Amino acid sequence: MNNIERRDQGLVYISDDSVFEEQKVARKITQKLNTVDRSDFDSIRKIITELFGKIGENSLVNPPFYCDYGTHIEIGKNFFANYNCTMLDVGMIRIGDNVQMAPNVAIYTAGHPVHPATRNTMYEYGIDVTIGDNVWIGGNVVICPGVTIGANSVIGAGSVVTKDVPQWCVAAGNPCRVIRKITEEDRNKYFAGKEIDAEAWEHIQRIQADENDPVKYPTA
Repeated sequence: MNNIERRDQGLVYISDDSVFEEQKVARKITQKLNTVDRSDFDSIRKIITELFGKIGENSLVNPPFYCDYGTHIEIGKNFFANYNCTMLDVGMIRIGDNVQMAPNVAIYTAGHPVHPATRNTMYEYGIDVTIGDNVWIGGNVVICPGVTIGANSVIGAGSVVTKDVPQWCVAAGNPCRVIRKITEEDRNKYFAGKEIDAEAWEHIQRIQADENDPVKYPTA
């Protein structure tokens, strides 16, 4: 097998000239993305559509954004990544619908052998990362190779996610651990147990009742 085939099968591989040629394409597109007028949302959407392997409707990235290939990133609808997101997409990064990322989120599928003698041969690897629907990822979170984050979960700011996170939970820390489940008692709260005011809550209920609303959050 050549190194591209090895990489795409999740085997160790070397970044040879053929691999770098693929990366050059992404670097040209991210250069365009990171120098575009930041208020030109239509142009940003066109560029990320060109960059990503798959992207759903109504999705947006706030530049700057960095990745290795772009084609190894699949994103659902209503996705938003805030400033300075990095996705090292050697392996596949699959992200569901309605996922929100705060600034400085880093998703790493790439890794290197632990033993220095093996690592110094320039072999590396990429292991897929999967993020389910309706996930919110806080600022400065690092997601490591092979991780799956379950649907409807929240990852607290500054976390380092080294293992899978189940659905419907709040998880945080280094290493990231489940803190608690998300329940119906959270539905009308927004920060540190504060209740949403009556005017906004009435509006939220109208949105949730509208069958045509593009953002649906199922009950636990």
